[in-house]
This record gives sequence, structure tokens and C-alpha cells, in this order.
Amino acid sequence: MDQHVSTTKSRVAAISVVASATMAATKFVVGVAIGSLALISEALHSSIDLLATLVTWFVVRVSDRPADDEHHYGHGKIESLSALGVIGLLYVLAGGIVVAAYNHLREGAVPPTLSFIPFAVLLIDIGVNFWRANALHRAARETKSQALAADALHFASDVLGSFAVIIGLGLSALGYVWGDAVAAIGVAVMIAFLGLRLGRSTIETLLDRAPEGAYEKATAAIKAVAGVVDVGRLRVRMVGSTHFIDADVMVPRTFPIDRIDTIKRNAQAAVSQALNDADLSFTAVPVARDNETVRERVMVIARNSGLAIHHVTVHDVGGKLTVSIDLEVDGNLPIEKAHEIAHGLEHKIRDDFGNDVEVDTHIEPLEPDLPLGVDASESRVAEIRAALVRLAASGAIHDIHNVRVRDTDAGEIVNFHCRARPDTSVTWVHENVDEIERGLRRTFPTVKRVISHAEPDRDARA
Repeated sequence: MDQHVSTTKSRVAAISVVASATMAATKFVVGVAIGSLALISEALHSSIDLLATLVTWFVVRVSDRPADDEHHYGHGKIESLSALGVIGLLYVLAGGIVVAAYNHLREGAVPPTLSFIPFAVLLIDIGVNFWRANALHRAARETKSQALAADALHFASDVLGSFAVIIGLGLSALGYVWGDAVAAIGVAVMIAFLGLRLGRSTIETLLDRAPEGAYEKATAAIKAVAGVVDVGRLRVRMVGSTHFIDADVMVPRTFPIDRIDTIKRNAQAAVSQALNDADLSFTAVPVARDNETVRERVMVIARNSGLAIHHVTVHDVGGKLTVSIDLEVDGNLPIEKAHEIAHGLEHKIRDDFGNDVEVDTHIEPLEPDLPLGVDASESRVAEIRAALVRLAASGAIHDIHNVRVRDTDAGEIVNFHCRARPDTSVTWVHENVDEIERGLRRTFPTVKRVISHAEPDRDARA
């Protein structure tokens, strides 16, 4: 959790401890001195608040601990448990106040002795509690802490309770002896009502109810990420101040793994920004898009089969789809086994496109992983360069340069660069460079492989 959030929660809780202790003691002493049940009840309420604040101070420290081997979702729910416990104490207090007030009314207890002191204490208490309730409410909203929210609600009830006590004391001063007891009952009713409100949200959190609007915000944030096709099932729950989100996200099946990983990181950033604090479990569901080409679909079928293919050509001949593929297999495989692999790939393609599709597979040996080599001698490089220049002399491929030759156990590997007019097509350049490569291997049978790199001759355009 962010250090600033943790510090804010702890600082606000600490201030509440000092304020609760001071005001509870003051109200209790004055209440006993004047014999006011309402003021004593309010002091006891504040004492419960003091206990709640001490619990809150401890709880926010525990809830900020990171996830561990036993608590995979962190320790945030301890705040909900503590809030539920404090609510229980408040209801016990409310019940005790009602019983005491009923006994006062039944037995006709002596009304409290009035002076300006209890009114002054209550007005100061109202001011202090109003400030504390606002500070705690802001901190709870900023940190999404249910423990601080419970504390804020307690102090808000103290404000209302103090007003009720002032009214009760005022009625007693006017001669209504029942005013003090009725004010105490009013305090109990407010405690019960406000506890019910907080108890509902706390229980909903413990039951993993999705926070209001979180589902819509998370779904919209993920859908806005580039590359996301749609969002399937999405679940949200709160643990402390963190939104834990499980989402099945539909992505194009043609995307490579590194692209999917980028989408996942962007989705995490998007939901964190939308919900302030979020932990996203992202399950990628590959789907076929409507604009997926035939070639892309064939490549996906081969990739899912663990096969290496290239040079996929697709034609529409009289309304009939024809597909031609170069399939690479282990060069040491018997042709019978290689044919079975090719036949299996063709069968899967027909399953996807229909039985009337025409599929032709050209089987060729998979290029082996060549061993490490060493640079050939300068004389050998010069000999190879001269041959390449000679082979290129009759066509538009020219300026043979950057020739490298390596000796390996499998044979010689030749790399070279060349240039062609910038307006010539890729197909024409490829065919002419292939011809040069084939000529080089005919001239030097020890050459195992030739790798060329064609560049546009920008001077030729001028």
C-alpha cells in the first residue's frame, strides 16, 4: 500500500485517540456531578468510541501489511471485522442506555442539577466531534478504509447525541423531569440507527458484494485498452481499500504472446486509474475477429498445431478457395511420417474452412540450428565477394557489399548486402537475389546457406 495512505490513516487515528479520551472523561465527570443520565450515556458512548479508535489505530497498521503466504489478498478485511465488532459494542451500549432511561422514568429519578458548565462542555464537544468526523470521513474516503469510516460515523453520532443531551437538559430546566431520560433514549436510538447504516456496508464487504459502480468502471477501462476485443466475465470485490478484479478478456488469437502481455499491463494501469487502487487478474481468451484474413487463420491453425509454415498463398479460383503452404519438418523424418503431419494440417484447415477448400502442402526440411562458426580468411571472403559481383553483373541487382563468410561444421555461411532500384517490386528483387544465391551455391558446393539483404539504391532514383 502507498506509504502516504498508510501515514494518513495512522495520523488521523492517533488524533482521534487523544480527542476521544479527553472529551469522554470530561463529559463523564460533569454528568456524574450534575446527575444527568443523558450526559453520562453520551460519555459512555464516547468511551466506546475511544475503544473503537484504539482498535482502529491497531487495525489500520495490520491492514496495511502486504499479502503473504497465508493471506494472498492482503490483510484489508480485518478492517471490516473490527468495524463489525465496534458496531456490536455500540448496540450493547444502546440497549443499556434504554434500560437505564426506562428505570429513571419508572422510578421518577431526581432531575439533574443544571448550570452553564454542562452546556459549555457539550458545545465544545460538538465542535471537536464535528471537526473529527469531517477529518476522519475525508481520510476514509481517500484511503477507502472501513475502520476509519466507522470511526467517522461514531463521531458524527456524538454530534447528534450532544444535541439530544442539550435538548434533554433544556427540558429539565423548564421543569420537564422526564427530559433527561428521554434525551438518553434519543442517544440510544441514534446509535442504533447509525450503527445499522455502517453495519450494512460492512457486511456487504465481508460477503464480497461488488462496490457500487466498480463493475462498470472496470469494464469500461479494460475495453478502452488497445487490442481488447471485448470483456467476458468480470468480478469485483473489495479487500480493505483494494479492488480485486478477475476478468476474462477477449483478445485476437493472431496476437503474439508479447503483445498479449502488453495488453495485460495496459489493462492493469487502466483499472488502477479508474478505481484508484486495483489488483487485476487478467485471463486472455483468444477469439477470431471478423476481419481476420484467410492467411492469418491458416497461420493460427499451424501455430496451434506446433508446426512451422511459411509462404502461405491464397487464391479464389472460380469461387473455390485454394491454399498453398510450405511446411517445415525435421529433415531426418521418413517421408511417410512427414506426409502424415502434412495430411493432419490439411485436415484441420478443411475443418475450419470447409471440405471444399483445396489445400496443397509443400514439405521441406526444417533449417537446423547451425553450430557456432568462425570468420573465414580474408582471401576466402574476397573470393566469395568476386563471385557475387560476377553473378549480379547481368541484372539490376548491384553494389554487392558487406560480405561476410563464416566457417561452421555444417558448411560455409555467407551474408551480404546489395542494392536495387527503389521502384522495383519486392517479388522481382526476391527472385533475382534468389538466383544469385543459387548460383553461388553451384559455384561453391561448400556453401551451406546464403543470407542476403537488399536495399533501395536512392541514387538511382535521381
